[in-house]
Amino acid sequence: MKKLHKGVVIGVSLVIAGLLGANAQAAQEKIAFICSNMANESQAFSSKQFQKFAKDYNFEVTILDAKGDTQTESQLVTNSIAQKFKAIFLNPNDINAIVPSVMKAKQAGLTVGMYSSDLAPANQKFRDFFVGVNDTMAGEAAGDAFLKKFPNGATIVEVGGQAGHDAQIKRHDGFNKKIKGSKITVIDYKTPSQWSTAEAMAITEDLIVKHGKKIQGVFTHWDNGATGVSQALKAANMMDGMFIVGVDGNRAGFDQVRKGIQSVTIMQNFEVMTKKSLGLARDVIDGKKVEPVNFIALDIVDQKNIDQFTAPEW
Repeated sequence: MKKLHKGVVIGVSLVIAGLLGANAQAAQEKIAFICSNMANESQAFSSKQFQKFAKDYNFEVTILDAKGDTQTESQLVTNSIAQKFKAIFLNPNDINAIVPSVMKAKQAGLTVGMYSSDLAPANQKFRDFFVGVNDTMAGEAAGDAFLKKFPNGATIVEVGGQAGHDAQIKRHDGFNKKIKGSKITVIDYKTPSQWSTAEAMAITEDLIVKHGKKIQGVFTHWDNGATGVSQALKAANMMDGMFIVGVDGNRAGFDQVRKGIQSVTIMQNFEVMTKKSLGLARDVIDGKKVEPVNFIALDIVDQKNIDQFTAPEW
């Protein structure tokens, strides 16, 4: 075997050292997706998306479940600071209660991304960016659907999303802004404590007892809520001609639209949302400037156009 020249040995050593250095720099950085409640199908699906795509952005992701509890969610943010995560992604149970914890995270140097739900305008300076649908526009789209269905007016009820959640607030505001001044009358509005199908069903049962046949349509803030709404209406023999609009575009929503149980689902894309969130976090950590507000487009799905869309996984 020929001996390597000293210069060659040194050169090879430098190359190896350089590769080791590059590998060290390429080590995956730790991040956390703090979901509001894994019992919520959209949050469970989003968790899978973070796990699926994190490595594409050189991240190692940990999924933390607040289980629908505001205090637990705040503690998970504190834990993330202690564990020295580079970034956290949040979908808060309460957009106001989470603020003190988010402030601490920013002070500790973490990149903070709001996922699907944003902070109130006065507190948005404490996060780096928001990615999600425009929930005000989702509410407006629901309003458009009712105006189109009932040009001469109707009496309807609204079953809101989780009380205090960013999406619940904006979907309600957008919907009522759109129908204001029209002949559509919302005769009652109630919100559950969680995004719970069972709670949506119980609320609808109460509304049926209170208003009976006056109810011509229901706007519910999420498709799995529409499942509970339709079950209550079916039990009361009130599904005939009922107009139900939900938001999410999930598997239940698609199935209900196909069967004629739900009239419209307003669809959001969590895969696109997750990729955008990870990309923005990567940019912030790398010192690049990013847009603070990033909306993912909505699709309006009914029986006429449902075959144009890919059936969702969640």
